Amino acid sequence: MTPSPPQPRPHRPLFAIGLRLTAVICLSIMFVTVRVVDGRGVHVVESLFYRQALALPFVLGWVAMADGLRTVRTNRIRVHASRMMLGLSSMLLNFLSYILLLPAEAATIGFTMPIFGTILSALILREATGIHRWGAVLIGFVGVLVMIRPDAGHFPLQGVAVAIAAAFVTASVSLVLRELGRTESAGVVVFWFTTLSMIPLGIAMPFFAQMHDPVTWGLLLLIGLFGGIAQLCLTAALRWGPVSVVLPMDYSAIIWTTLLGLAIGEPWPLATTWIGASLIIASGLYIAWREHVRGKAAVPTTATLHPD
Repeated sequence: MTPSPPQPRPHRPLFAIGLRLTAVICLSIMFVTVRVVDGRGVHVVESLFYRQALALPFVLGWVAMADGLRTVRTNRIRVHASRMMLGLSSMLLNFLSYILLLPAEAATIGFTMPIFGTILSALILREATGIHRWGAVLIGFVGVLVMIRPDAGHFPLQGVAVAIAAAFVTASVSLVLRELGRTESAGVVVFWFTTLSMIPLGIAMPFFAQMHDPVTWGLLLLIGLFGGIAQLCLTAALRWGPVSVVLPMDYSAIIWTTLLGLAIGEPWPLATTWIGASLIIASGLYIAWREHVRGKAAVPTTATLHPD
């Protein structure tokens, strides 16, 4: 008797939304804490090291409980290494953006990642990109210009450049993840990223490691703790709900980063930040919606849709 194929995991949209929202809040706490420890003399390389090192036990435990550590075997170690270098570069640039800009400002520019993802998909993957998505890209860049007002000098240009570079590199990571996702599970990808990243960070740490006071060590622990929780929740959310459902939760980051910024004594964002954020968020949501529509059109109506 032929065994029946495994049933797809059912969608639990509210649970998936809760997981994604938890991840966004944890990431916001992590990024703002990176800004705080920078003010306490912690080098950004130290923050990266402790982010990865302290998250590693969470990743190992998750993989062990989910599929078992034997499942991390891979024949694509070179692709994983490339993903690690891009991922570390993305994390470094994101950390620096929150150090150089106010948290809400860094978060808002980070929302341009889907815009760069659309551009890279068209140029590198040769994906068909119609006038709708190109229009959304244009609106997103208008939002950036409205927000930073280059003529007003409200924003440090170095910080803006770093934040835009962070969004671009993060979009590049998404392309590599799409390629890896064809053969590797999410657990395998997260495991190899976290593990391999300890090699360059371990080599760099002797040049940057310092002694810190107990409060600073506690803050570094928070960076690793909330970073690890966020990583697991981001992955789990996509197991229980489609991207089109969970992605809008990412834009709540501007709320959490604004509140956290106020809590550590940062000023209220400028009115132009909120106007620009509205345009950028609208652009990103429209791109996500168009991707959802195109995805449904590409799948026969009789097919069973699996979670993204």
